[in-house]
Amino acid sequence: MYKLNISLPMIVLLASAGLSAPQATHAENLLINRVQQEKDMNLPIRGMSMSQVEQKYGAPQRKLSPRGGDSAKHPVINRWDYSNFIVYFEHSHVIHAVLNTPAGNNTNPASVN
Repeated sequence: MYKLNISLPMIVLLASAGLSAPQATHAENLLINRVQQEKDMNLPIRGMSMSQVEQKYGAPQRKLSPRGGDSAKHPVINRWDYSNFIVYFEHSHVIHAVLNTPAGNNTNPASVN
């Protein structure tokens, strides 16, 4: 499973940056809960191929249009939408998988251009 190398104090610091105190507390809780959920889930791990992801998790609900690819600095990024998570691929290998939750503002990735 893909794990973040970020300490809890760093998460709290990132979550509270630029937020007022009441909002920061709420944001901290959402971020901490989200990191905990992702840690406990069986998400695709970095480096898995598209075929490995499809074999293990089945076909995605939706394969979004690829982005990038216009230069070496902007490789092709593919996104696959599953019911509980989204998988991001650089070319054909996983670079990240995240929960599909409102806390992450990614409940409808198709709406992002």
